[in-house]
Amino acid sequence: QVQLAESGGGLVQAGRSLRLSCAASGSGFSIAGMGWYRQAPGKQRELVAGITRIGNTDYAESAKGRFTISGDNTKKAVYLQMDSLKPEDTARYYCNTYTRPTYYDWGQGTQVTVSS
Repeated sequence: QVQLAESGGGLVQAGRSLRLSCAASGSGFSIAGMGWYRQAPGKQRELVAGITRIGNTDYAESAKGRFTISGDNTKKAVYLQMDSLKPEDTARYYCNTYTRPTYYDWGQGTQVTVSS
């Protein structure tokens, strides 16, 4: 079973950058099919970026041109570089699969707060 732990969030001003990290443990993990999600208070969790099964990347419209997802199978890690942050990016960010039929157990997430 794969366990996930997110880190790297924080409080930043609009226009600044953050790099989130997702560390995986357990067997069977691959960065292919992994994604970053976020959930703002009162809103549903949404997928913002993903690495497809063949290694391409997918982005939500809100993330295109500003966020970059990457990963390293040797380190069992997935990253989300977030540039030009906006207040509407404020949310708790999680990593998880977006191609498997079932999610891995969700981690604690990492809070990103962007001030205007």
